[in-house]
Amino acid sequence: MTKRRKYSSPDQQTLFDIIKQSQIVTHNPGGLDIDSEFRCALSEDIKHATDGSGREISRYEVAARMSEYLGQEITASMLNNWTAEAHEKHRFPGQFLPAFIHATGGQRRAVEVISRKSGLFVLPGPEAVRAKLQRIDEEINGKRQERKKWKTYLREMERGL
Repeated sequence: MTKRRKYSSPDQQTLFDIIKQSQIVTHNPGGLDIDSEFRCALSEDIKHATDGSGREISRYEVAARMSEYLGQEITASMLNNWTAEAHEKHRFPGQFLPAFIHATGGQRRAVEVISRKSGLFVLPGPEAVRAKLQRIDEEINGKRQERKKWKTYLREMERGL
């Protein structure tokens, strides 16, 4: 029997628990209508969209990136229509989802809505993991530089006393 680690919470789910839960699909009448939830997820993905360096980008930049990836014009107005609850007849085309994910810097809320309701579990690809690790490394280096500056400042203050 393995020992339970002290830092894990008793109600913390394991990866296998999460996968099992994602595979449970209920078929209540209307239970698979994801329109509202999907529009909200698209909106959140756009709101938190980032470029390669982690800088947040605008709807216009998301639309421009999608246009570049798809080879056809996507406008910010189209994004607005696809995410607006009032525009029931405007639906986000499924074939645009890969371009959307890349254009938003790998935001996954929209695809997670689809996968969860389908009983699937989606993990990021190796490129996404590498990009995340690169951003973490950049943050670490930035903090190290900041720490070094503060240490230098402290030494200068102590010399002056």
